[in-house]
Amino acid sequence: IWFEPTFHKHVKTLCNGVQIHAEGPSYDHAAFRPWRVQALAFKAIRALYPDYDLWRDFPYEYAFGKLPIDVINGGPGLRLWTDDATATPADLNVLAAADEEAWEQIRQPYLRY
Repeated sequence: IWFEPTFHKHVKTLCNGVQIHAEGPSYDHAAFRPWRVQALAFKAIRALYPDYDLWRDFPYEYAFGKLPIDVINGGPGLRLWTDDATATPADLNVLAAADEEAWEQIRQPYLRY
């Protein structure tokens, strides 16, 4: 997808990205795992283009000394998994399990149905 932001730091700059459409009769909200979809996309890029500069290195949102992907993702786990040629999707599930379980516990009291 190509877009031109109308405010903030990239105003009037043509930007690009990926948009995953999660809609339609076959969409299952409970089964869809967007973080895993993106993680697997990173893994595919790394496998197909091992020398591609996947991880940008610049100060991100006032977090100096860290890669932007590590700031966005809350730590280096996703990046390390992606760059490990022997790591599997099952390893990704293990990596995510503790945080997902913690989130389920935190949000449970606020669910209305």
